[in-house]
Amino acid sequence: MEQAFGLYTHIRSNQRRSVALLIGLFLLVYVMVYAGALVAEGLTGDAPIDYLLQAALRDFVVAVPWATLGTIAWIFIAYHFHQRMIDAMTGGYEVSRTEEPRLWNILENLCISRGLTMPKLKVMDSDALNAFASGLNQKQYSITVTRGLLEQLEDPEIEAVLGHELTHIRNGDVRLLVIAVVIAGVIAFFAELIVRMFFQSGLFWMGWRRDSESRGGGGGGGGAAVAIVIALALIAVAWLLSVMIRFALSRSREFLADAGSVELTKNPDAMITALRKIEGRGDLERANSAVMEMCIDNPRSDFANLFDTHPPVEKRVEALVRYAGGHDPGPIALPAPEEETGEEAGAAGEPESGGPWGGGEKPFLPERPPIELGGEPRRAGPWSSSEPGGDGGPWGPHRR
Repeated sequence: MEQAFGLYTHIRSNQRRSVALLIGLFLLVYVMVYAGALVAEGLTGDAPIDYLLQAALRDFVVAVPWATLGTIAWIFIAYHFHQRMIDAMTGGYEVSRTEEPRLWNILENLCISRGLTMPKLKVMDSDALNAFASGLNQKQYSITVTRGLLEQLEDPEIEAVLGHELTHIRNGDVRLLVIAVVIAGVIAFFAELIVRMFFQSGLFWMGWRRDSESRGGGGGGGGAAVAIVIALALIAVAWLLSVMIRFALSRSREFLADAGSVELTKNPDAMITALRKIEGRGDLERANSAVMEMCIDNPRSDFANLFDTHPPVEKRVEALVRYAGGHDPGPIALPAPEEETGEEAGAAGEPESGGPWGGGEKPFLPERPPIELGGEPRRAGPWSSSEPGGDGGPWGPHRR
């Protein structure tokens, strides 16, 4: 597949990847259908494995139209109702300028300055620090932020987070990930259904015992257990591939969204401090793994980071420092919510001098001149692929 150069050709690359993703995940659905047919043949009667494989193929051909229609219906339902399902799960609700003037004005100014269509704005009543974009078209796109994010981040940092999510929308990342999650959800649903049917109802052991008896009696069968094992292996492979596709999409898009935020706001330091504050504080208790994949940071991890959906914040900050000329203040400690509204601050009638950072000092956020991604580098690590040794960092090479 053609390599994407910079931020803008990444949009066209994502469109091609969306089509390829749809085709690939549909193929995985068909693998699941064949596995189901093989299971059914293995349970209905014992026979040689060659016969069972051919019988399952005939069943598969009959079932393909129905499987295709069912998958399309699933996508249709998700297309129209996925946002309602996300809001029901997270508790997000749409807000207006009157209800959230600070947040609304930051997003509106950012969209106006770049000629972008303003998405819907939603808020979650959660102490976690996180945000995500969702939707499949201009009428559906929305950005949801948590209450904790609004309370702990300064205006430039909120602007950087909103710029990150706007980049996901502009680049087509949101649409791509929603498609992947929806179709992968079909695969996960049927995989779990078949596995539960086997091991909870005892059908697997019944087929295995019948196969053993057939072999012991010298009959011409003996393929039922083998067919069932092959079917379970196909189900496991299809499910694993769908998960790997989702993880690969989530990881690759975050670096470009960080870069896009810097391009929109001209403030790499705000993006860096926003990531440092969000780091490890973004777990949404009510959200499932699919929603967490859409967030600006997903603190959930497993298997020594092999299945993490996001690159580590340390790597993202390192890229912003090296390729965008930002400054890293290091990990930032935040006070508990009750510390922000202590009795002393209320009695004095003045805001605490330390803001959400505490201690009376703010982290290093110097004034930065406007920068352009693709311009001359501020530090080691050339931007242009035309320069000797220029790799463009995690965002890819950039054309002049």
